[in-house]
Amino acid sequence: MKNNRKQKLIELEKETLVDALLELALQSDAADDLIERLIATPKENIQRYREKLSSLKRSRRFVGWGESSRFARELEMLLQDLKAGVTDPLTGVEMVAAFYETDEGVLGHSDDSSGHIGDVFRFDAKELFVEYAYRCNAKEKVADIILKLNRKDDYGIRDTLVECAGECLPEPVIRSMISELQKRANDEKDEYAKRHHLMLIELLARQIKDAKLFEKTRIASWGTLSTAALIDIARVYLESGDVETAHSWLKKIPEGETFQAYERDRLLLEIYRKQGDTEKLTDLLYQKFRSHHSTDTLQELLNVIGTDKRDEVIAGEVEHILESKTLRESDAAFLIAIEKIDEAEAYLLNRAEELNGDHYGSLLSLAEAMESQTRNLAASLLYRSLLVSILERGYTKAYPHGIRYLKKLDELSLTITDWKSFDHHKVFKDRIIQVHGRKNSFWSKYEVKK
Repeated sequence: MKNNRKQKLIELEKETLVDALLELALQSDAADDLIERLIATPKENIQRYREKLSSLKRSRRFVGWGESSRFARELEMLLQDLKAGVTDPLTGVEMVAAFYETDEGVLGHSDDSSGHIGDVFRFDAKELFVEYAYRCNAKEKVADIILKLNRKDDYGIRDTLVECAGECLPEPVIRSMISELQKRANDEKDEYAKRHHLMLIELLARQIKDAKLFEKTRIASWGTLSTAALIDIARVYLESGDVETAHSWLKKIPEGETFQAYERDRLLLEIYRKQGDTEKLTDLLYQKFRSHHSTDTLQELLNVIGTDKRDEVIAGEVEHILESKTLRESDAAFLIAIEKIDEAEAYLLNRAEELNGDHYGSLLSLAEAMESQTRNLAASLLYRSLLVSILERGYTKAYPHGIRYLKKLDELSLTITDWKSFDHHKVFKDRIIQVHGRKNSFWSKYEVKK
């Protein structure tokens, strides 16, 4: 369809297209800016860029949250002016660096809680910088520009160019940057500023896969190493190909530590695979599967122990799930996913008192699954929990959902003959009317089917 439109536009008279563009420019500042860029010479586009940059640095206008997306597009167009006007790589590097120097004027006068404005620095400007820097033969000059820019980074945005140094600079130049940053750190009296320089060294060390330097720098920066630091050091050793040392660092994490357990286990899985340690790999995958039953964690385990073990593994885990006294909604979802519907129904009915309607996302999908399998008592208990949560919180925006749940309960009640030990629908309904009957905005919109 798009190609067809493009062809039709190509077939139009030039004057028709020109008139359309000029008309569009009257209605849109972005379109007007695009036309100016198209008709300008490279020199004129550079001048447009410089003027806009100067305006940004001088500006005291505050950009509110609602304006941030539009303002981000203005910044993107500014970078397009640069790209259209500059072909010399070193000039391009210098001018993108100048863009980063507007961070105080831009981010310091914006509500960027949406992240739109910061993303222009993190992605659009970074990509343009790398494009110029990669083609630039004066690599040492590029490194100097990055280092000069990062003498301070009050808005946490300039280190983006340090993070991508490995994409455009050779290792010898990066090591020279590290030496300069180490000198700065050694000379620095302010502890915060010193850690800033050391953090930049860490970024560069990781890119050149110098795990030993990364380790040394992290210790110099923080002294006592936290769990997060141990994981970071192990990750860099693993990335550098030193599997055994990576493993040794993960072993330093105290037994029973849960902080960043997901990342630690992810690294351990990779380590065991590289070591060919099938036994430990299997044990860890079993732990992962048992801590969160899902078809994904099941398949990950079966990929190692063999798909022929599927029935055996499922049988054991279903028994384990049913023996557990505590409700885990993910376990109920897993039973449904592996088509153990009877077991899922029994699991939910036996733990109905633990249902928490505040867990809207998981409970609604369980309710719909039970309903689709005509397990209407279990479905009703789930819908009841969702409805009670809405009414207890007095969450008026969710009242339409609550009304839908109550109507659903009305319908399901007509199909249920055995309520077991649970209250009949009429008893439940009378109770919520007694407790929440004064919530007129709810009941006024609820229509009982005759």
